[in-house]
Amino acid sequence: MREMRIKDLNLADAGKKRIEWVKWRMPVLNLIRERYEREKPLKGVNVTACLHVTVETANLILTLRAGGAEVALAAANPLSTQDDIAAALASSGIRTYAFRGQREDEYYQCIDEALDLQPHVVLDDGGDTVTWIHTKRQELLRTMMGACEETTTGVIRHHARAKENKLGFPIISVNDAETKMMFDNRYGTGQSTVHGIMNATNLLFAGRVAVVVGYGWCGRGVALRARGLGASVVVVEVNPRKALEAVMDGYRVMPMRDAARIGDLFITATGDISVIRGEHFELMKDGAILANTGHFNVEINIKDLEERAVEHAEVKENVVEYRMKDGRKLYLLSEGRIVNLTAAYGHPPEVMDMSFANQALCVRYIVEHHEELRNEVYRVPKEIDEEVARLKLRTLGVEIEELTEEQKRYLGSWELGT
Repeated sequence: MREMRIKDLNLADAGKKRIEWVKWRMPVLNLIRERYEREKPLKGVNVTACLHVTVETANLILTLRAGGAEVALAAANPLSTQDDIAAALASSGIRTYAFRGQREDEYYQCIDEALDLQPHVVLDDGGDTVTWIHTKRQELLRTMMGACEETTTGVIRHHARAKENKLGFPIISVNDAETKMMFDNRYGTGQSTVHGIMNATNLLFAGRVAVVVGYGWCGRGVALRARGLGASVVVVEVNPRKALEAVMDGYRVMPMRDAARIGDLFITATGDISVIRGEHFELMKDGAILANTGHFNVEINIKDLEERAVEHAEVKENVVEYRMKDGRKLYLLSEGRIVNLTAAYGHPPEVMDMSFANQALCVRYIVEHHEELRNEVYRVPKEIDEEVARLKLRTLGVEIEELTEEQKRYLGSWELGT
């Protein structure tokens, strides 16, 4: 198998320095790495990871290797790879197939080459690798123990496959761990999305109308940070409970047809297709900015945008201007791809520490329990989720209360009451 496919191996030294800089900000993962180095729970296990190739991901990959695993890494998005990190991992002996700016065929070729490792466990982010195994590399189903899924989009795809009884191995939805979704999705996505938009545009949020499409944990985080910078936030949501929550949180809630008329900045965070489309582009203000923080570049319908524009051109890195027939100009960021990773660094290490701690522990869980698991999508075991929370509190120097024996008996009893 090909050992690597990266941009430039000469970037390795710079990447290694960044990996070391971030390492101390991921203390939970460090504790797990120390344990794995002693116990080698992944000895003899092949792991293929299809993740955003960032400095935080590097520390996860090195933790898995410390546990004895043989690891191959591909990118989860054509524009999210940090080339110095890919070079650093490749120079450290990790089979790395990732470079920024991949064409679609190169993206899937890199996934395919990473799968030549013949993995027992896959770490996926968006579901492309799991889908590739089921459709193009079905011979790998014979040796697969299971997979972990990092993001909402992938979880949706895996549930759909499982519903049709077409899932070839068990999958643990790391995305649904409380120590992942409530922190990574909310605080990580919120901060990194705003960072990406500001990097690309230097936009002043104060006084702007920011339309957040989708009010899951990611949308909550984006709305929170946009409001914190002084924006007037509008939420577009299809789920009545989430829409009600947004109202109670103090945001205006309305359909996209109404939000399109008043928004200055639009940020999609749904995991669904065409949530902003042709009919909405026709209503938007001159100068409106479009950004996506969902996994795939399908939430903003770029084909509809191109069909309605008389011309479009890149006006600066990560910003394409579309001039409409009536003279209005709309601005699309990062080709509609995940803006927090294409125009910024992605989530801060402090939140990825918990997400990737879940990943590391779930890989071990799959190796040790795969024979008991059915071909379904599972939540992260409660004991793993709580272990990550306890470790995080420990690294923060925070001590919490403990139940007395009397309190435990009371909570476990039906006889006691008023």
